[in-house]
Amino acid sequence: MLKVGLTGGIGAGKSEVSRLLVEHGAVLIDADRIAREVVAPGTPGLAAVVDAFGADVLAPDGSLDRPKLGSIVFADPEKLALLNSIVHPLVGARSRELESAASEDAVVVHDVPLLAENGLATLYDLVIVVDAAPETQLDRLVRLRGMTEQDARARMAAQATRGKRLEIADVVIDNDVPLEELERRVREVWADLVRRAEGCTGVTSPPRADDQGMTTME
Repeated sequence: MLKVGLTGGIGAGKSEVSRLLVEHGAVLIDADRIAREVVAPGTPGLAAVVDAFGADVLAPDGSLDRPKLGSIVFADPEKLALLNSIVHPLVGARSRELESAASEDAVVVHDVPLLAENGLATLYDLVIVVDAAPETQLDRLVRLRGMTEQDARARMAAQATRGKRLEIADVVIDNDVPLEELERRVREVWADLVRRAEGCTGVTSPPRADDQGMTTME
């Protein structure tokens, strides 16, 4: 089994990369999806969030009002840390369960938005960072996700800096490109992951920066 950590700043296009990797055959463990599951109505996770932040963070149907909670925590580092202290242990436990169910020869991709922030790089055999310029991230958040510029900047600021993410990267996928080019780059990364998973020599050191958009951070 090859355990891959996949991360990137909000709006960088990490979800698109994870989708493409799944199409190629990766087993995806999506931390964001799990984070939603562990605070679903009726779960101990949601009860803990309400205890910490009050019933105002609930929607009328009793589910978590994620935009409202987000507007609270992304403007206050202490509140964000409190939320993370509740959710992250639950996400970690569920992620381990899913990983243990994968086959021995699988390429297991952990999609982890806060991989750099939480110092999790050593948990994986390889870390892939999906990178985009801050201006690209901001444009995508405002134009595609409908965020206000203020909210988008606050969410970007709450994450690790671009430099900190790149420091932990074994492979960087540049996503300031059209989808067709991104698909080509992911295809090449996948071929490398398969070689590693099979135990072949293949690419024994991470690929260097070149015109294919894959970069080694030494």
